[in-house]
Amino acid sequence: MAHRQPKPSDADPAAARADKTCASCGRRIEWRAKWAKNWDSVKYCSAACRSHGVNATDLRLEATIVTLLQARAHDSTICPSDAARAIGGEEWRDLMEPARRAARRMVARGELQMTQGGVVVDPSSAKGAIRLRTPR
Repeated sequence: MAHRQPKPSDADPAAARADKTCASCGRRIEWRAKWAKNWDSVKYCSAACRSHGVNATDLRLEATIVTLLQARAHDSTICPSDAARAIGGEEWRDLMEPARRAARRMVARGELQMTQGGVVVDPSSAKGAIRLRTPR
């Protein structure tokens, strides 16, 4: 029997899927086979992100990050804790992960760059202290 030639419909499904970021946490969404039929409608990376969504505090954090960066020199950076402190007052530590999520969403939209040690890093894999700056 002759070798079967691939048809256009036999194309690799991995090649057809585009990179996506979660609408809630801003991390890269890893493709899963169970999402093959509805990959275009996938917006969240997990059930936790789907239930959290983006709330008013998240939007305030994004606006605060923009305001803080505009108040500084173009080549300056800020820490996500600056935005958390500006909104949260004494309870700012509770806003640290929401501030990092807000920063990752903004990086995914191209509004920010996330750095560690002055080097731009991937927000999906960055661990530890990060800084935020306007794109250069």
